[in-house]
Amino acid sequence: MSDPCPSRPAVALAAAMLAVALLALAGCGGSGGAVSDGAAPASDDSDASARDDAVLAAAFEDRAHDLQVQGGGTVVTLLADDTDGDRHQRFVIRLESGQTLLVAHNIDVAPRVEGLAVGDAVAFRGVYEWSEQGGTIHWTHQDPDGRHAAGWLRHDGQTYQ
Repeated sequence: MSDPCPSRPAVALAAAMLAVALLALAGCGGSGGAVSDGAAPASDDSDASARDDAVLAAAFEDRAHDLQVQGGGTVVTLLADDTDGDRHQRFVIRLESGQTLLVAHNIDVAPRVEGLAVGDAVAFRGVYEWSEQGGTIHWTHQDPDGRHAAGWLRHDGQTYQ
């Protein structure tokens, strides 16, 4: 007899996607929650940070890909630029939950995050792709063709997109 209940990962991903959709519909951009217009949040909010981390934890557990997310963390590693194809500024951040994410910021489309150092806080909106190390965030910029949701990075009061 099969179990009529959905698997835990499927429920976690569904809950995370519902939370993101509800936040977007509520238009919580000014409170540090989900941003409906692609703009960077005006302030940080610990509840929003916990929700963002929960969405990213579910995305990792479910091996999600092509998932629009936002959040923030602390830079733990600066990496050399990826110069194979479009150039990407790369660095690793750690979320409050402990999960790590590789940020791959396209510097052929958006400006480089200047003055970035280990220990700095960085907020982001972009697309999550699963990896064994925690995941990668990309599309942290506007789409020059206007076909993709705009992303951004925020560091030291400056928004990069």
